[in-house]
Amino acid sequence: MFITFEGPEGAGKTTHAALLAQRLRAAGRSCVQVREPGGTPLGDRIRVLLLQGDLAIGTRGEALLYCAARAQVIDEAICPALERGEIVVADRYADSTLAYQGYGRGLDLASLAQVLAFATRGLAPDLTVLLDLPVAEGLERKRRLPPEEWNRFEAEELAYHQRVREGYLALAAAEPWRWVVLDARQPVAALADAIWGCVERCLQQAHGSGGGRA
Repeated sequence: MFITFEGPEGAGKTTHAALLAQRLRAAGRSCVQVREPGGTPLGDRIRVLLLQGDLAIGTRGEALLYCAARAQVIDEAICPALERGEIVVADRYADSTLAYQGYGRGLDLASLAQVLAFATRGLAPDLTVLLDLPVAEGLERKRRLPPEEWNRFEAEELAYHQRVREGYLALAAAEPWRWVVLDARQPVAALADAIWGCVERCLQQAHGSGGGRA
């Protein structure tokens, strides 16, 4: 099974991806956790360029760099883990490109979808958890973190982040069979329990049907 976490800045994706991976392992499930961009030597270098680098990066170049990092982590980590029968939990995936570079930056969604299909080899998540919260609240959460965790995307204007959030909600509405939208303003423990309930149902459905990667 392939599970991804998506959401605007400050929603708690990294925290809850880690909590879910821990819970899966405690339940006896073999689990691999990855993040985007990163997760491979190439991806980690691209991450620095994209998030902390001081180079000017055009919108199309930005999208393609994300896709390059994604293609690498798919080849090196995600697909091998799925082929071994493991569960993969990803902190961001292809939907981030549609939300941030498509809805946020204004790149053509159809063109982005073609690039993503090539980069991902058509691999789609079985379950995508959208941690949703108001943009201003998410950015305020990020401001409370150490300065080194603040990146150039969080410095964008509020309207940009609002477009990203609206993009995520549009993506979730278009594919309700794989998305679950949860209120990220809940207490951490309550939100982790809600996520676990969604994952358990997904695992049970896959087991009951005799199909899926789980």
